[in-house]
Amino acid sequence: MRKREIAKIQKILLGQREEILQNAKKTLSGDIYLDPDDFPDEIDTASSEMNLAFQGRLRERERGLLSKINEALDKIDDNTFGECESCGEEIGLKRIQARPMAQLCIDCKSEQELQERREG
Repeated sequence: MRKREIAKIQKILLGQREEILQNAKKTLSGDIYLDPDDFPDEIDTASSEMNLAFQGRLRERERGLLSKINEALDKIDDNTFGECESCGEEIGLKRIQARPMAQLCIDCKSEQELQERREG
């Protein structure tokens, strides 16, 4: 992969990381909270609690994604970005463009998904 392509991917990854960190700051700063005095009945309270739980699950998924983004950025720094962690071959540019934090080439990822389906 050429340096220009890697620089574009790095910019995308940095943007994604910044967006996730901003969402986390909103959560921590109290922009997302549940105040029981705001709700006149139990249905409104339950609905709000469900929305809060959903946002919590989103933040948890973002935490996992943030970890993968940081790993990809570390690989860029180490000049190992774009190598499949399973077979060592280069991950295709189209796959990297679609999922910049991809750790496996399309063949290894397909095999992994097939194995997961077999197991359960």
